[in-house]
Order: sequence, then structure tokens, then C-alpha cells
Amino acid sequence: QLNLKEKGEDMSYYDLPLDELKTYRPSREEPNDFNSFWKNTLLETREQPLNPIFKKMDYGLSLIESYDVTYKGYAGQSIKGWLMLPVERDEKIPCVVEYVGYGGGRSYPTEWLLYATAGYAHFVMDTRGQGSGSLSGDTPDLELIAGSPQYPGFMTRGILNPFTYYYRRLITDAVRAVEVVSQFSEIAPARIAVTGKSQGGGLSLAVAGLEPAVKLCLPDMPFLCHFRRATRIIDTAPYYEIVRFCRSHRDKVDQVFRTLSYFDGVNFAVRAKAKALFSAGLRDDVCPPSTVFAAYNHYAGEKEIRVYEFNEHDGGGAHQNIERLDFLRKNL
Repeated sequence: QLNLKEKGEDMSYYDLPLDELKTYRPSREEPNDFNSFWKNTLLETREQPLNPIFKKMDYGLSLIESYDVTYKGYAGQSIKGWLMLPVERDEKIPCVVEYVGYGGGRSYPTEWLLYATAGYAHFVMDTRGQGSGSLSGDTPDLELIAGSPQYPGFMTRGILNPFTYYYRRLITDAVRAVEVVSQFSEIAPARIAVTGKSQGGGLSLAVAGLEPAVKLCLPDMPFLCHFRRATRIIDTAPYYEIVRFCRSHRDKVDQVFRTLSYFDGVNFAVRAKAKALFSAGLRDDVCPPSTVFAAYNHYAGEKEIRVYEFNEHDGGGAHQNIERLDFLRKNL
């Protein structure tokens, strides 16, 4: 029996001990047509040209060159992003593609200074339909098919069918983001890393599993992993959106988890070959450490993980920034 934290109190350890996490490699729920589902999804989207537009902007950042980017993502729908580069740079520089956490959008370049000031090109993808929290967004989610009932949020949007599920669109957008930066004349297409925290970490895993061009994957506290366990041991959003949906749609539980199996980071991890740096907080009650280690232990490529014993969903914070920069410097 796992003890969850009481509301208003500090998080205590509630998941598996670290020794068990290091070897936690649960069986995967993977549909037989997983590969063909994603192959066909990306083929259909690639029938539409990327049509990237790079519009130079001035936000008063004298050391960073900023571009407002628009490109065609899932089904040819327009996706926004920011591309930032150091003003002083070589002709071809490596690029870090970053995906945003749940509820957030691309906001403004002033929010994203770390990688460009360290000498990298940095692309931040806007998150379709999100961006009404602390980080604003500019990209709508244009649903092509009437959606099924959903619990408020994004976790159950179109969840009764993998073809209509929200994360099919978002993951496709994320793969296309790598294609976009590969076309920018001053970015080295063989030196691209993907990263993000929480939802952004989950998207990083998905892209690493689908796009062989990715050289490095740096997922921090990745979300969208091991859905079965997450929904059984925590009562916090966003996973709790799935719980609330299944509570009302008792006859649809198997259907829900079949859909989720197409989007589980654990299933992308077994296909990912990029060298990876993970992180996890042992008191994290948003992305439980066992779900992070499930993806990490199944990850096919060379990998490392940083574990923060006393941290919740804040993870390693500034310390992990330093770890990421060190990892990029050595490998990108």
C-alpha cells in the first residue's frame, strides 16, 4: 500500500525505494500496430510541406538573435515557435529543441535564455491548444474530427480512439520541429538535441523514438510514461484527468488504456538510440519516479540519470541546468 501525501504537507517518499527503482523494468503494453500507426501518421503529415517562415524579431536581447517561426505540423496545421541563436556564432552550430511543460506555451524569447547564451541554437515549440498558464501560447488545436466526451484538460481529449487523441497531433508537431531546425542554414542537422521538463520530457522521448536524426535526448521528469502505474498511485493532475474520465466512463477503461499505449514514453524509449540524460525527483507526485525509471530502464540508447532525493516535481532545478549544459558540451 502506497501512502500519498496529505494535502498541504511536504511530500514524503511514497514510491519504490531507489534500489528497486534502478531495476524497475515493467512489462510494456504495446499494440501490434504501434510501428505502422506512427509510420503512417508521419507519412501523412509529411505529404504537407513544412513551409517554415523565420521572421526576425527584436526583443532588446543584444546577444541573442530571435526569430518568430511558423511551420506546418500535424495535418498541415500552423505551429508557432521561437528560434534563438547567439549573435556571435560559427556558420553551423548545434541546436537544442525544447518542448514545454503541461499547460504552457512558448511565451517570449526572454523566458528562454539558457541555451543561446551557452552558444547553441535553441528552438522552443509552442504547444497547440495550451499556453493559458504562466507561459502564454499562440497555437490553436484545430480538431479535424468531432471529439468524444472529455474531462477538462488535454489528457482525455479524443482518448477513445488513438487517431483522434490529442497527443497524436502534439507528438507529430514535435517531430516536425526537428525537421524545421534541420532546414535552417546555420544549424548543423547532425547535431540536434531534444529536451523538456515533464510534458516536454515526454515529448522528447517520443521524438527520440521516432526521429533517428536526433543525437541527444535530455528528458527531465518525463510525463506521459507508464500510464497504468501513474493513474494507480497518485491523485494529482494531469494524470488524474484520466482517472476522473474512467470514473465516469466505467465501460471504456480498456479502450482508454489501449489508446494510451500508442503514446506511452516507455514504448518510445525502447526505440530511441540517441544518447540520453534523464532526471527524476524521488518525491515527485506529478511524474512518479517509478514511471520515470520505467522509461529509463527500457531506454535502448546509451543513458545516464540524475536523481534528486529530496525534490518533488521541481526536479533538479538550477543544478540540472548545469548537468544538462555539461552533457551537451561533452556530447553535442
